[in-house]
Amino acid sequence: MASPFTLRIYEVVKEIPKGRVASYGQVAMLAGNPRGARGVGFALHRNPEPGGIPCHRVVFKDGSLCPGFVFGGPEVQRQLLEEEGVPFLPDGRVDMARARWL
Repeated sequence: MASPFTLRIYEVVKEIPKGRVASYGQVAMLAGNPRGARGVGFALHRNPEPGGIPCHRVVFKDGSLCPGFVFGGPEVQRQLLEEEGVPFLPDGRVDMARARWL
């Protein structure tokens, strides 16, 4: 059984629109625990709805992709984001100035 915080994380992540990303810290804040960024990572690692909870839209605050992206690695995460139109910088990070949600 997921904790109330974990359930809120899933609801927040479901709200991130295609073509946008949020940082782990941003999701934690919106889910009610500003210091819970690590908990966001744990919750997304256990994503119970891989097609319904778009965890690929959550990145590090500097736009870096998660090296341990559970659904296929950072290459898969980048491909999913590119397919949605998320812009990337030349160094491989998401362009947070253009793609950050909210």
